Amino acid sequence: MALLLHPALPLLLGATLTFRALRHGLCRLPLPAHVRTDPLRTWRWHNLLVSFAHSIVSGTWALLCIWQTPEMLVEIETAWSLSGYLLVCFSAGYFIHDTVDIVVSRQSRASWEYLVHHVMAMGAFFSGIFWGSFVGGGVLTLLVEVSNIFLTIRMMMKINNAQDLLLYKVNKYVNLVMYFLFRLAPQAYLTYFFLQYVGQRTLGTFLLGILLLLDVMILIYFSRLLRSDFCPERVPNRQHKDKFLTE
Repeated sequence: MALLLHPALPLLLGATLTFRALRHGLCRLPLPAHVRTDPLRTWRWHNLLVSFAHSIVSGTWALLCIWQTPEMLVEIETAWSLSGYLLVCFSAGYFIHDTVDIVVSRQSRASWEYLVHHVMAMGAFFSGIFWGSFVGGGVLTLLVEVSNIFLTIRMMMKINNAQDLLLYKVNKYVNLVMYFLFRLAPQAYLTYFFLQYVGQRTLGTFLLGILLLLDVMILIYFSRLLRSDFCPERVPNRQHKDKFLTE
């Protein structure tokens, strides 16, 4: 009952509806010729546009939070700031929106990996939102959105069959560097920190389990990225070409 009256609920609802409204507005933008001829590509394009907007805002916001409250880098469980708390609520709202968008659009089968990721991310964020702990960890996790800016650009260019452009070739190297700096490095640091909770029956143990599962997913995505962009001859022909997580 206390959760139903929690003051964060209006924040989560507002963030979710904001992303829904953003998607509605972005759907009115003109589509690339190669995209608009395919309904699935059209849905992917709109979905990625919202993801791109979220990554720009959340990635920049996370950097500002750490600059304003540097103790979040060390006091991952107890460090707290209003800006960091609002950021976690904002991003949780995006994950709620994207989950609903995938399910309602009947893309659950093709995008099941995203659904698994979103459920784990929301489980982790809710610990900071409803219990007030590990807000610093949530902010550090959202550094990944800096990397996602370039990853989303890559995916949108692939959907548009623009891999031969110079921008794609430059972005794939920038994307690789950002993947190391803002995805692999923060994830490794957080995993190292949460290992202290092994054997305990605490919220930290629950979050460690989520982190380890995310570690596996991130390494799988990284191997796909390397094969696709740097060893394309080793990428097998995909049986399901409609898969949302394109290589």
